[in-house]
Amino acid sequence: QVQLVESGGGLVQAGGSLRLSCAASGRTFRGYGMGWFRQAPGKEREFVAAITWGSAITRYADSVKGRFTISRDNAKNTVDLQMNNLKPEDSADYYCVAGSTGLTHIASQYAYWGQGTQVTVSS
Repeated sequence: QVQLVESGGGLVQAGGSLRLSCAASGRTFRGYGMGWFRQAPGKEREFVAAITWGSAITRYADSVKGRFTISRDNAKNTVDLQMNNLKPEDSADYYCVAGSTGLTHIASQYAYWGQGTQVTVSS
């Protein structure tokens, strides 16, 4: 059974940092993309960042570009999201995703989803 388990969420003040981690089990994602989405209460789910298998290519939503950094460790089957200079509008549930064949921002292209971790940024 494939599982993606996120950790690292919490409460932080605006301007602060958090690092989200996602551990995958049940299979490796060799050759597949991994990434992060988020969903705030009352809002649609939105793409945050994605990374290719070899970590050579990354993609970010414009709203987080320059503040967030995605990375992955294929040996450990993990993907992380370093979030700096956090803003109140970054508050959301963050979901780890895996299994895309390309570097896509389309949610339906990811076959596997974690349960989510909550991030709250206070002003």
